[in-house]
Amino acid sequence: MTENLFAAMRNWVLEDITAMLPELPVEVLAKIEVTPTRDAAHGDMATNAAMVVAKPAGKNPREIASALSEALARRTGIAKAEPAGPGFVNIMLDAAFLLRQIPVILSASEAYGQGTDKGQKINVEYVSANPTGPLHVGHCRGAVVGDALANLIAKAGYGVTKEYYINDAGAQVIALGRVVYFRYLQALGLPEKADAYAASVAGGMQYGGAYLEPVGAA
Repeated sequence: MTENLFAAMRNWVLEDITAMLPELPVEVLAKIEVTPTRDAAHGDMATNAAMVVAKPAGKNPREIASALSEALARRTGIAKAEPAGPGFVNIMLDAAFLLRQIPVILSASEAYGQGTDKGQKINVEYVSANPTGPLHVGHCRGAVVGDALANLIAKAGYGVTKEYYINDAGAQVIALGRVVYFRYLQALGLPEKADAYAASVAGGMQYGGAYLEPVGAA
């Protein structure tokens, strides 16, 4: 088992479950998942296979989980497999098996874990700072998180477009221009004219922060 361990484990689960219940339809098998356990103390992976197939097979999910656990535990690389809850199977991988994955990871380098092409495109918009206000540390955080998220989605096999939406048109930019002009009049030493202009703006002046004073003065 190399590369995508979860996909490989799912193949093992499918092999064992179909050996036990060979009449299961394909659409039922498609619902079987292998995912990380919610609590590391319960193992490395878990599968919902027994619960998925129980109703179509007309069997108790706990009984299926017990039989599946026994089958998986016989495989090289699995230290322990045991039923849990209503019919989950928790799986713990053998430490020596995990160590054998290190050369595989090093050999694959950046290609390790690359997902197969999903044939879908995803647009990830991030930062998109509002041009009417100053930048702050939250925008920096958004840039890091957004870029990392886009890279992870691409790694999973999706086509990704990274977008910074430049919102530099419309009513808010017109309102910004009015405030800049107001600050410009103040910078010229014309407070009465500035106040008269502000009073003439329908709905009042927006973006009244002092951060626009140096913009008007420039």
